[in-house]
Amino acid sequence: MGRKAGNLYINPKKLGGIAKPCMKEMVSFLNCMALHQCKDDKCEKQKQLLSVCMQGQAEKSKSWGNINYHLQRLTRGRK
Repeated sequence: MGRKAGNLYINPKKLGGIAKPCMKEMVSFLNCMALHQCKDDKCEKQKQLLSVCMQGQAEKSKSWGNINYHLQRLTRGRK
C-alpha cells in the first residue's frame, strides 16, 4: 500500500491553483452563445471582451528562445 519510493508524484490539489486566464470571459461568451442558439451576432459584447483578454495574454507570453538556449547548453554539458 502507498506510493513506491522514487516515483514521480504530482499533487492534484496543487494544480487547482493554476491561473486560468480569460476563463471568466470565455464562460460568459459560451453562455451567451448557448442562450441565443449559437448566434454570435447577439453576443458581440462578450466576444469583444474575450478578444481583448486573449490579445492581452498573447502580449504577456514569454519568448521561448532564452529557455531553449539554456536547455541546449545544459544538455551539451552532459554529453
